Amino acid sequence: MTASVPAWTLLAGDDEPNILAALKRLFRATGWRILTAGHAEEALALLASEPVDAVLSDMRMPGMDGVRFLERVSLGWPRAARLLLTGQADLPSTIAAINRGRLHRYITKPWNDDELVLTLRQVAAGQQLEAEKRALEQLTQQQNDELKALNADLEARVALRTQELAGANNRLKRNYLTSIKAFTALIELRGSAQVGHARQVADLARQIAQAMALDADTVHDLPIAALLHDIGHIGLSDAVLARPLSRLDLDELRRYRLHPVLGEQALLASDDMQGVAPLIRAHHERWDGQGFPDGLRGAAIPLGARILAVADAFEDLRSGRIDGQALSPLDARRTVLAGRASQFDPSVVDAFASLFSAVPPKPTPAGLQLRPAELHAGHVLAKDFMSPEGVLLLSAGQRLTDDLVGRIRAFERRHRLALTLAVQPLQEVDQ
Repeated sequence: MTASVPAWTLLAGDDEPNILAALKRLFRATGWRILTAGHAEEALALLASEPVDAVLSDMRMPGMDGVRFLERVSLGWPRAARLLLTGQADLPSTIAAINRGRLHRYITKPWNDDELVLTLRQVAAGQQLEAEKRALEQLTQQQNDELKALNADLEARVALRTQELAGANNRLKRNYLTSIKAFTALIELRGSAQVGHARQVADLARQIAQAMALDADTVHDLPIAALLHDIGHIGLSDAVLARPLSRLDLDELRRYRLHPVLGEQALLASDDMQGVAPLIRAHHERWDGQGFPDGLRGAAIPLGARILAVADAFEDLRSGRIDGQALSPLDARRTVLAGRASQFDPSVVDAFASLFSAVPPKPTPAGLQLRPAELHAGHVLAKDFMSPEGVLLLSAGQRLTDDLVGRIRAFERRHRLALTLAVQPLQEVDQ
């Protein structure tokens, strides 16, 4: 499975349902994503929550007319193209919309289907050219900056470049992990019982690997595999995901058992995931060979997958995913221990058990708990910053900038939340 380019999105606003229906039919063949709104407030709400490339608005809508609405769009979403759809021969209103809403085009009703589609295609093409222009300008600026740097001493430039590459590499690694966390969180939003599951599995798998004293190379792919182990769920229906495994019928269970295969296939095209994919495929295999999808037995199962099997089963038992009855941590632990040497690798289960029998480690400080108003550039997040819906907003280790701090404060105001973020003490950041 390969990632697809997001579809170009058009938001159509009109208080006549038949007009909106006609527009949706007209643009169905274009492959565009079409959003509709019956009034300006609904359209503004969609703009605040959805990426929109162009807005096609009727001149007259209840509450806020097309002139005021498009003016609001031009101020809040300046990169969205704005088009006016009007059935009245009202030249002053049209001129006002052009001036205040900074229209790209205006179209009269009734419209010509071919001309309207052509107009929107031209708008989309123009936006693509503008995006390419910005990219070229950015590239040109970057190249100019690099050329200026050539005037510095060669030895200093080499040292500086080495430092820059190291920083860029660290940022790439952090962004790579952040992207995976964010993608996993979005998948989990399909069901409230799934929210946080992948992160919990990843954390427990890491602890088990540490208890087994495995070196970093041996478990190099384990954290990513843990976060993505249920990526194949994206191919399952909501009905299958909503019910405990014990309540699935035979056909649903057959489809469920395909999700490790679907997860492996989804990563086929990614060079960086070739060590991760086998762990995802095998994380439901059993030590006694009774697992799926391949019936692997014992040491034929990759070690990372054996660790994932224990961590995933423990978290599924705690959430009630198996039979609908959420177990206490103690009962879930006993159930995992009962599967030693049958369902699970004995050495992995022993390491898992040692996490609870050993003297508890000294808790890692959670960092300073600060309100957005107390944040400033230079603070580094000590924990992932999640939205109330479970969406990853910022990943642990992210160093805040003035721009990021501003966005966090705006997010708090916009959603009327009282947020706190865990950040590292500044003396730890500077060390």
